[in-house]
This record gives sequence, structure tokens and C-alpha cells, in this order.
Amino acid sequence: MAVFGSLPLPVDSSPVSRRDADSAGIAGRASGPRPVLVWDLPTRLFHWLIVVLVAGAYLTERLNWMRWHVRIGESLLALVLFRLLWGWVGSETARFRSFLATPAAALRHLRRMLRHEPDAQVGHNPAGGWMVLLLLALLLGEALTGIYVNNDIANQGPLTDWVPASVANGIMDLHALLWEVLLAAVALHVAAIVLYAAQGDNLLWPMLTGRKRLPPGIPAPRRAPVWLALVLLAGGAILATLLMTYL
Repeated sequence: MAVFGSLPLPVDSSPVSRRDADSAGIAGRASGPRPVLVWDLPTRLFHWLIVVLVAGAYLTERLNWMRWHVRIGESLLALVLFRLLWGWVGSETARFRSFLATPAAALRHLRRMLRHEPDAQVGHNPAGGWMVLLLLALLLGEALTGIYVNNDIANQGPLTDWVPASVANGIMDLHALLWEVLLAAVALHVAAIVLYAAQGDNLLWPMLTGRKRLPPGIPAPRRAPVWLALVLLAGGAILATLLMTYL
């Protein structure tokens, strides 16, 4: 008895069929996540320079290397001023308007994170945006109060003869308080990175390479030119120098 199921089925090996199969394979691959450049070079350099400088500030403060501590504070001030400018006219994911959301949106994001929902955020998520703003504010306040305290101790700042001793002592206490709050915020930031990593969302790798795997429907963010970042960095350095001279 002939078994029809055992007969070999004809295979269409025509060029058209092979092209259709190749196209289907390419479309299938394209429908998956693909690497997208979400963090530009100036933003990444700023991030890692801040990490190095904050660690250096902590070390020099512990070792009482105050001359180096002051230099680090001045560098931090210039970088923070650059980042504030870059947040207005820089690349899309670096601009404040792209990641600053309402507190309610930040809470919704945290609830989604606890439910282990996939992350399709291009830049900072709503909760991370508030952390960025907090860290920038703390760094700016710490640098400005530190510069005033240094000028006051050295009796070289123009405000030294005008500011009452009680106010000067208050600024010194504020500098110490902001440092403790900054360290706590950094610890919270690191804990959040660890928590995201435990859920399979690596935040460090995109900040190193600039690239993040995103669904195909999400377009790549617009980038500002590097020359603009250099101009703004020079502007931040000039403004920091003026503040160091006149605080």
C-alpha cells in the first residue's frame, strides 16, 4: 500500500522564493530591539567626571588635603554650570524638558518598575529625572558654599567684610550639611542602579557606550553638536571663575 505521507513534498527553490524568505527574515530581525544612541559624548563625560570628582572631594576631605579639595570644588562648579546650560540647549535626552515629569508620573514609573515591566524609556525615566535635578542642586549648593567658605577663611573674598560672622558660620554649617545630604543622595542613586540591574535593566552600560536597546518604533533622539558643548563648557568655566572671585 502506498503511503502518501511518505512522499517528499516539492520545494520551491526559485530566486523569488529565496528573496521572499530573506526579506521575511530581515523583517523579523528588524522587529526586535535594536541599539540606539541615547546619550551623547558630552553628557557621558560629564557624568563620569562628576563621579571621579565627588570621589576625589570625599577623599581629600577625609585626608585634610584642603588645597586639592578646593580645586576639585572649583572644577565641580564649572562642570555643573556647563550641565545646566546643556540642559537647555544640548541634545534631546540631556534637556530638562525631555525628562522632568510630574511627581505623579514618577510614582507611576516606580510602580511599573516594581511590576517588572519592560523599560522603553529613551533617556532618563521620570523618577531618574528628579534624581538628576536633586544631584545637580546639591552639587551647585555644595560648590558655591564651599567657595564662599574658602574665600572667607583666606580673608580674600569681597563679601568677607560685609557678611556678619553669624551668617558666615551658617554658610559653613550649610556646606557641611549639604555634603552629608549629597552623600546620601549618591548612595540612593547607586542603590537604584543596583535595583534596576537586578531586574535586568543595565543603566551603566548605556552611560558608558551611549547606546541602549530599544523597540524599533522609538526613534533615535536628536543630538547637539560637540562644538556647542565646548562653547558651553568654556562659558561654565568663565562663570565659575567669576563666582570664585566675587563670592
